[in-house]
Amino acid sequence: MTKATLLIVEDNVDTCQTLAENFRKLGHRVFTANTGGAAQGILKSELVDLMLLDLRLPDISGLRVLEHVKEVDPDVLVIIITANTDAQPAVEAMKAGAYDYLMKPFELDEVKMVVAKALETQGLKREVSRLKRQQNGQFPDTELFGNSAAMRDVKHLIQMVSGTPRTSVLKPLVKINCGAIPETLQESELFGHERGAYTDAKTMKKGMFELANGGTIFLDEIPSMQPSLQPKLLRVLETQSFRRIGGTADIPIDVRLIAATNRDLQAMVRAGIFREDLYFRLNVMVIKTPPLRDRREDILPLALLFIEKDNREFNKSVRNINEEAQNLLVNYEWPGNVREVKNVIERGVILCPGPTLTAEHLPQELRCGGAGYLDPGDGPSGPGGGPSNNGDSMEAMEKAHIQRMLIKYNNNKTKTAQALGISRSTLREKMKQYGLDT
Repeated sequence: MTKATLLIVEDNVDTCQTLAENFRKLGHRVFTANTGGAAQGILKSELVDLMLLDLRLPDISGLRVLEHVKEVDPDVLVIIITANTDAQPAVEAMKAGAYDYLMKPFELDEVKMVVAKALETQGLKREVSRLKRQQNGQFPDTELFGNSAAMRDVKHLIQMVSGTPRTSVLKPLVKINCGAIPETLQESELFGHERGAYTDAKTMKKGMFELANGGTIFLDEIPSMQPSLQPKLLRVLETQSFRRIGGTADIPIDVRLIAATNRDLQAMVRAGIFREDLYFRLNVMVIKTPPLRDRREDILPLALLFIEKDNREFNKSVRNINEEAQNLLVNYEWPGNVREVKNVIERGVILCPGPTLTAEHLPQELRCGGAGYLDPGDGPSGPGGGPSNNGDSMEAMEKAHIQRMLIKYNNNKTKTAQALGISRSTLREKMKQYGLDT
């Protein structure tokens, strides 16, 4: 079950506390309220993922609380609790935007199952939303941007490969600050598990391959996959089927796999770290992304694209880059490629007080011809091995800015999100990212 922030609104104190204790044991962060007014107060200061809401409250109706929730934060999932044998109030609540409803008396396992299903649905909705925003160009750093001859060749090759149904693709690239699934969770994340497969498997869970059925699954940092999973991945590629952990039947799928690496897989095969048969199965088609230093004509268009994005994000009005700054950007080696351009421009937009980005808004590495701007999130061994000597990292600056806004607005999440010019759901994600939701 996904760990989340829950709000339980129930006028029966014993029921409220029992539910809270059980969900806290599952690792969730739980708030409780015995009245509608108390619930509305919590919603002003806390970012809630899911609410269990009793329709009968001593001060105001649960339906009014539901309407308030949908006005304040439409992303909150609301599960209605009702003691009525007549389902009509619950139906009205569903029409008003509730996710599901439970009739009293209910079993605790039933509540847990409904909550788990709701949180899984919410996770999928957020992923779909993220992909839609990416497709619409709201996250240009994740797109294959560029009109240079080298990038046109890459795009043409991708277009050709896209016409084949199941050709696996190995795409060498450098991606800074990419996440990794802990080894103990990799198999469950990829293939899912059946209920009771192990101690914490309280419900059935679908893995990424099952969720990607009919589409494409992208496995970044393929060398980090634990060796015991490599033969299972090979079997999926060869048979287009898999089994959940604890399962007894093969599940057929129709999935194209794209894998990415910034390490030499051939060398890992020679060293016995990566399976040779899996390497050859992945290596049907190789797409090499040219580094930014080899397509300098893409640098300034990228910078302007990120300026436009950052203006919206930080409520700024930067419109152009002066000639000196343009020369610095074009002549820099960009060891961190596109992600590094994003970081540099984001820093510059934050520091720039007017409409023109100048050299003084760029990091010292660019101004002094240093080896490269370091992104502290990439670890100690490669580009980005530590913080740059030009002040705080972008992550630290963003975290500090969010903290200042939270303090300024007395921890009122709605006002803070409005002041930052972002949605409450985006603020929720940022706070979780920086550990500010505890």
